[in-house]
Amino acid sequence: MPSVRDGGDLPRNTADILTEVAGIGTAPGTLAERAEALLAQVQRVVPFEAGTIALLPAGQRLHLTLSRHGFDDHANQYYDGPDFLHDVELAGLQRTPVPQRLMDLGVPPAEIPLWGEYLLRAGFREGFGVGLFTPDGRYLGLLGVVTERATPAAPEAISLVRLLATQISVALDPLRSLSTIAGMVHGAVAGIVLTSSGAVLPLPGLPDHRLLAPGSDVLASAWAQMAEGGPHTSFLAPLPEPEGTETHARITVLGAPRDLRLFAAAVVLVSPAGDLHGLSHRELQVLGLLVTGAPNGQIAAALGITARTVEVHVDHVRAKLAAPSRTTAAARALRLGLFVPSPPQVGRGTSTPRTASRGRPPP
Repeated sequence: MPSVRDGGDLPRNTADILTEVAGIGTAPGTLAERAEALLAQVQRVVPFEAGTIALLPAGQRLHLTLSRHGFDDHANQYYDGPDFLHDVELAGLQRTPVPQRLMDLGVPPAEIPLWGEYLLRAGFREGFGVGLFTPDGRYLGLLGVVTERATPAAPEAISLVRLLATQISVALDPLRSLSTIAGMVHGAVAGIVLTSSGAVLPLPGLPDHRLLAPGSDVLASAWAQMAEGGPHTSFLAPLPEPEGTETHARITVLGAPRDLRLFAAAVVLVSPAGDLHGLSHRELQVLGLLVTGAPNGQIAAALGITARTVEVHVDHVRAKLAAPSRTTAAARALRLGLFVPSPPQVGRGTSTPRTASRGRPPP
């Protein structure tokens, strides 16, 4: 029997299945809904009694199951625990996109706890696992199925599974889904993904930006603005070095949809600032404190200027925004994203946790 690595012929229904999987990847729906549909397509290639698709969030040790069927409660608990990742590493599944049947493993199945202590005892005799990898080589998660038959899956079926694994990875990549959401922001020139642990990940399709470096004030402000303003917010950030006539960049923060929140907290995008309505850098700073409800004395202390100077700036801001009051000016600035946020620890008389200043989320 030829090795899986040798490839081989493909099943006759390959084109049909690949077309179905490609359609699932572009269809609307949650990751779990896509995984359910994708696992059903795998069943057409290798009929199985139990199967799972699980993803590993960045920086975590627990795989998150998107679809799982046919296992008993003991196996389910093991899949949901930290030891499962050790089994994946022991079998080498996080290092290669090649599907591994039991016969392909370099380790006796009985020495892999999941198999030796759970699956074999439950009556399963064969199966395969395949690591899911993004196009840039990032380990995303695992597809695994088991059968009560002792006969290994045919080489042509495994060859098709390898092709499917590539499409499944694209269909289920949370960052790809976030990239699609980011595409709704017109003119974005850079972007990153913030995870719930505070890590900064690349956003597929867009470069990063110096304003979005880990630990930057912009990311700290993004966390603070999300905590205050909900799933979507926009504000301005001064450019360290003006880019032509641009002195500021617009920062847009999009909270991750509910089904992606275990993988990412938000997308942060950089785009041109747009019309600043003639507001100066200092006036944008004053607006940043006005939107927090800070009184003139607090604004003066935060910016190192006199209360009288603050009054002058507020008058200029009201005139430029055609606002009859400071409250209206603050509301318009918030709606238009026309403000430079104050440091997270300033405003409303409270402090943002220190972790926010390091680009980490508040608790």
